[in-house]
Order: sequence, then C-alpha cells, then structure tokens
Amino acid sequence: MALDDVTISRLITRSFLEEFQQAMDIDVAIGGAGPSGMTAAYYLAKEGIRTVIFERNLRPGGGMPGGGMMFNTIVVQAEAKEILDEFGVRTKDCGKGYYTADSVEASAAICLKCIQAGAKLFNLMSIEDVMIRENNRVTGLVLNWSAVEMAKLHVDPLSIRSKVVLDATGHAAEICHIVVNKLGGRLNTETGGIMGEKSMWAEVAESKILENTREVYPGLIVAGMAANAVCGAPRMGPIFGGMLLSGRRAAEIALGILPQLAIS
Repeated sequence: MALDDVTISRLITRSFLEEFQQAMDIDVAIGGAGPSGMTAAYYLAKEGIRTVIFERNLRPGGGMPGGGMMFNTIVVQAEAKEILDEFGVRTKDCGKGYYTADSVEASAAICLKCIQAGAKLFNLMSIEDVMIRENNRVTGLVLNWSAVEMAKLHVDPLSIRSKVVLDATGHAAEICHIVVNKLGGRLNTETGGIMGEKSMWAEVAESKILENTREVYPGLIVAGMAANAVCGAPRMGPIFGGMLLSGRRAAEIALGILPQLAIS
C-alpha cells in the first residue's frame, strides 16, 4: 500500500477536530494531567461522566515521572496502594506501611487507565480564563495552545462549557488564581483566598489533603497539590498516596454535585 502524506494529515486533523468539538460541552473539565487529575478522571469516566483533561505540557504525569529528585521511584502509603493495584501498577512492600513503585510505570498506567475508562486528555493546551455564568458559578474554561502562551502571541482563545471544573494544576493552583485574581472570587478557605503551600512536611500534608479536597467555589473543585496550596497546607514531596486519594475524593465530590445540577 502506498502511503500518502496528505491523507495522513487529513486523518489527524479530522479526528482531532471531531474529538475537540465533542469536548466543548461536557460534564467535568479537569485542569492538569498529574496523578490527582488523571485519577479523578478515571473514577468519573468509569461512572459514565463525560470527562476531559486539559494539560499544558507535552507529557502527562505532572511531577510523578520524576520521582524524587530524578530517582524514578515513588512511595505510597498502605491506604493508597489499592488504587495503584486497580491501575495494575507493581509495588514493592518496604514494611511499616510503605510501598515503592516505578514512577514512570505508575504515570503511564494511570494515564492509560483513565483514557481506557473513557476520559479524553488534550495535551499542550493552557487554561487562561474561566467562564462564569448564572449564580456566579464556574461553568467552563477558556483555552489556548501552550505554544501561544509561551511565545506570548496575541491570539484569542476558545471556550468549552462544563458543569463542574476541577483544578488539579499542582503547586500553581492556576484555576483558583484566576478566580481570585481576575474575578475577585472568595474561596472556601479560612481566609477566603489562596493561602499558599507551606514547607515540606509529608506527615501533615498527607493527612490534610483529603480534608482540603473540596468545592472551593461554586462549580470548582480543587484536588492534589493544588488543594494543599489553596488551603495553606505543607507540600509532601515524592510520596504520592495523597495525590491518588485526593483524585478519587474529588471524583466523589463531583459525582455528588452533578445530580444536583440536573435537578436545578
């Protein structure tokens, strides 16, 4: 069979545009394809929720592929091991409730499982604004190509509508910053604003992350490291159990919100 370059290009553009149009009106939009964002997407998609992740970078995984200081190993505690088991990630029992896993295998497995569950992941897209509509609620995202953002080009973005938005953008908590800085929104935190993450303290950070995974603004849930950054808890370093548990918890919160929107 003779291969035709133009046919290949047409297949790529047609497929992409079809999928992107389908992503313009969805149930849950997730900013960030780190472990918490992809875990949330997996559990949502499993329940038939139309879920799309928008990732700024070329590769998904957030900080997980780098392990600890570029040693490609991560640690999870016993409570989170069952999630890695569900993703098919091999772990090593190190005793005292600690388990290690290959950081690249874990990242790849979580990504694969969330996509196979039915979630869609668009990489190289940046979130530059949010949509706010009725009742001062977050109802979607405003997107542009990451290359446009990096080159500082004046190119207008496109919008997608979503019933629920999840900020899983990591330390930066980018979506929450937009809500606070651009809209003057008051968040569901002790101060009403973004409190900022504290210095690394894994024990406290891991214990706080589920408490901090919450709806911080109407229609906006925060998860993963973004949850601790918004709520003023410490960072936790290369232990990733909290990230996985937070992602699952965020999915549970979204699943609780969506039926209420259908009733209203």
